[in-house]
Amino acid sequence: TAELPTVSPADTVTVGTHARIVFRVSLHPGTEQQFLAAYESIRHLVAGGVPGHIVDQVCESADVPGEWLITSEWERLEDFRAWERTPEHRELVGPMRACMASAKSAKYLIRRETGNPGRVP
Repeated sequence: TAELPTVSPADTVTVGTHARIVFRVSLHPGTEQQFLAAYESIRHLVAGGVPGHIVDQVCESADVPGEWLITSEWERLEDFRAWERTPEHRELVGPMRACMASAKSAKYLIRRETGNPGRVP
């Protein structure tokens, strides 16, 4: 078995209250381009106008066709929850949800991070 590299405490940043939101989705067959177009149409609106939003990613599974992952990072979990409750959120994500056969979400508080020493917790 391979050994994991050792991470020194100097390489680890305590982040604190930042949150990571993870959506694992399966798309209806043939909707990949529609899904990506819907993501593209809202990503700059969210990045530039939603308080607390830091970054998001959309990832396609390299192993399972039709399986995707959407992750986002927020300054506080409550920032995401506040955004999620708005009518604007439901309207903007509607076209993406129309492509989804299934979706499961999870919310995490970021407690440690490696490789980003300039990050302010």
